[in-house]
Amino acid sequence: MLQLFTRSIPIILFLWMSGCRAKSGFSLGIRDSLMIAHSFHGHPAFGPASGMHGATYTCDVEFCTDDINPETNWVFDIGEAASILSTVLAKYNLKNLDEVFDNGDLTTTEFMCRKIHEDICELLEQKECNFEGSICVKLWESHKAWASHTSRVIKI
Repeated sequence: MLQLFTRSIPIILFLWMSGCRAKSGFSLGIRDSLMIAHSFHGHPAFGPASGMHGATYTCDVEFCTDDINPETNWVFDIGEAASILSTVLAKYNLKNLDEVFDNGDLTTTEFMCRKIHEDICELLEQKECNFEGSICVKLWESHKAWASHTSRVIKI
């Protein structure tokens, strides 16, 4: 009974915590930036931003774990994390997202957080990186506005 209860605690804590930062544990953060052009295809909900415009995003990625790796005393290799983020952002940097996502997707900041998160997870899997925890991708539109996407990653 106790074993079953202790296995469910991380799930409960993950659902309870807001964003990637837990009340305990460790995190590693990295930052990069990208410049994009896009439109919201004339959708009226976006007002003046519904037409073509540009954006410069600051992208923060946080790798969170319950504990540090006992062999290396780190959450994740910071150089590898920076390289993965740089590779992912290169797919979108200096591009028109209307052409990258040519099926009419509304490339909101939230949408791009999810895409960058998915791309990071895909690269982690391809590189057979040994990471288990949560990854939070935060895109800053300005010093006043941002969006983020956080999801648990199971042993990649």
